[in-house]
Amino acid sequence: MMATVRTPSSLNIVMVQELPVLGAPETNLASMERALAIHRDADLMVWPELFLSGYTTRSVHTHAEALDGTHVARARALAVEHDTAIVVGLIERDGDAIHNSALAIDRDGRIAGCYRKLQLFGDEARVFLAGQTGSVVSLCGVSVGLLICFDIEFPEPARALACAGAALLVSISANMVPFAPDHRLCVQARALENRRPHVYVNQVGQGESHHFTGQSAVADSAGQIRGECDGETEGFCQLELSLAVETDIRPDYLALHPVAALPVVRGLPRADMPA
Repeated sequence: MMATVRTPSSLNIVMVQELPVLGAPETNLASMERALAIHRDADLMVWPELFLSGYTTRSVHTHAEALDGTHVARARALAVEHDTAIVVGLIERDGDAIHNSALAIDRDGRIAGCYRKLQLFGDEARVFLAGQTGSVVSLCGVSVGLLICFDIEFPEPARALACAGAALLVSISANMVPFAPDHRLCVQARALENRRPHVYVNQVGQGESHHFTGQSAVADSAGQIRGECDGETEGFCQLELSLAVETDIRPDYLALHPVAALPVVRGLPRADMPA
């Protein structure tokens, strides 16, 4: 008889708020290794958007890497060595296409998925190809929905992930001045409206063209902040995050809310399209 696989009721999560060194993936991987060594009890560790390469819109082809590349292989080896699942941002090369991606690696080194950012911001649309679909991956036995930065400013991507079975939302970011208040609000809103915990990890400090605002945070499924970093310094935030909050109302919430709204939404005219 096949053994029953039980979904954990909580995860020990570490947010790594850090400014990567631009164009130095080996240096950034070394930093990842040090962080993993410090947090040996972590189930899941999360690094910011484009952490492997550093955030750039000027030299993406130089820093892009395929999923079978050497630095991805090193990240996978680190997950195995430290028995910890990893989410980290990279510039992904797929043939001629370049994507702003979130790489999810399970604790056994398996690539659980690689989500390509849907909502590109500013100059990103000039150099990256937007993704075509959301991504729910399995990490540590938990269904995790992945988002990147500007994605969280729209309710639809997170709702689609929740309706697809995500028990946890994980967003990686390189959010900059002056948009810190926007993301603070969106972290909580996406958690509350979907009744899903939301982990948000941002870069901090002066990058190539932007000053990143930190304020990495975890909101529980009621939208309340349970752990956070400040807006100025690099550092870690570790917590045991419950995945079972609001389970008594979650089925009704997700069953009724989006379905009930669809006929209304479909019946409205589009203001951005001719009648």
